[in-house]
Amino acid sequence: MAVVTVQLGQCGNQIGFEVFDALFTDSQCSQGFCSKRENEAYQASCTERFFREENGVPIARAVLVDMEPKVINQMLSKAAQPGRWKYDQHARFCQKQGSGNNWAYGYSVHGPKHAESIMNLIQKEVEKCDSLSGFFIIMSIAGGTGSGLGAFLTQHLQDHYSNALKMNQIIWPYGTGEVIVQNYNSILTLSHLYRSSDALLVHENDAVHKICAKLMSTKQISFRDINQVLAHQLGSVFQPTHSAECSFHYRTNPLGDLMEHLVPHPEFKMLGVRTIPQMSETSLPYSTFTWNGLLKRLRQMLISNAKMDEGIDWQVRPPLPKLPPPGKMCLNREQHFNTSLANLLILRGKDVQNANLEGFRDPALYTSWLGPADAFSAWKTPRAFNRYERSAALVSNGQFFVRPLDAVVGKAWNMFASKAYIHQYTKFGIEEEDFLDSFTLLEQVVASYRNLF
Repeated sequence: MAVVTVQLGQCGNQIGFEVFDALFTDSQCSQGFCSKRENEAYQASCTERFFREENGVPIARAVLVDMEPKVINQMLSKAAQPGRWKYDQHARFCQKQGSGNNWAYGYSVHGPKHAESIMNLIQKEVEKCDSLSGFFIIMSIAGGTGSGLGAFLTQHLQDHYSNALKMNQIIWPYGTGEVIVQNYNSILTLSHLYRSSDALLVHENDAVHKICAKLMSTKQISFRDINQVLAHQLGSVFQPTHSAECSFHYRTNPLGDLMEHLVPHPEFKMLGVRTIPQMSETSLPYSTFTWNGLLKRLRQMLISNAKMDEGIDWQVRPPLPKLPPPGKMCLNREQHFNTSLANLLILRGKDVQNANLEGFRDPALYTSWLGPADAFSAWKTPRAFNRYERSAALVSNGQFFVRPLDAVVGKAWNMFASKAYIHQYTKFGIEEEDFLDSFTLLEQVVASYRNLF
């Protein structure tokens, strides 16, 4: 089943290009550490999901949207290299005027004005799929076009394709600030997406920046460096895996399978990704990994809410059953321990069937109302990813994002209480009541996740 990707705004289009490039490069790699037959089946499954062929050339199943043409033109040009993949030149929509980092302008002006044209492009791409798994929507939440127009289009996709799954990959802004109204834009985006999307896959710029600096040894970090780390993590999730233990068939419904395992309740739909190992190309030939070592570190990353395997806090432990008393247990969980609602572990590479997964089946990792048998799943393939002989990705639905979300809501509320910049939104039809609705919904989301025990 195919996934149609919608790339929104400068951020969404730049990340989207790196994702497709990573998927294509990996699928064409001969160093899969597996048989030729396995490699061919893997390549065919990847192509079916994310590409279609025209005259022997892989064409990304994507629609590119931005209100300014510069970035889209750059991505079309970069993708048009000989012997590689391409975007469909007609599957793009751009205008001459951006949204000025104003969520209200993207949502209330660009949305109603251009939705029909954009939805027509999406429909044409959907019609080229034999079977549609759903939509993967890549966007920032801090600006104007990606966030405002992105929220509007996600609602439209829900209205027009109610039976198709929608996953929004959202980029969380730097805590120090990129745009003065980024917290307003973020809460408005998140509250609207929570009503219309099936899952939100969150990447924090601050965390990815640290991965570039400490794991990738990048000296002067650019947005492309950050986007390539994001693309690696997304590829490690979305590339094909076997449908069952000892099966040689690949999963056919990527979004559906992810949702089934990770979103057990519509009130809990925030997902995060951790991958291990992740390092620079120059370091890779000198590194060796065992499944025991990788999974031990990945489990502790989950428990301690670490985004990378350097600087893990090994002191954090799951609470012991029945001890301490319930009141203290809740406090301990909130302050230190990252409780999970659901975890999906994806293993790729050599001797994958020998990996011991018992550490992730520990009931102490999960909420009391969903046991490990329902909360934990593992997908495997002997085909390696991106030249790593062994690699693991962990997609989690849990308390990992409570602090950043609470911080954004708090900062936005402090600005809202003093009426700062509200006039920039009300002049485009977003009223104070809309802000209050967003605060109410997100405070409920924070409370729901915080109370997992």
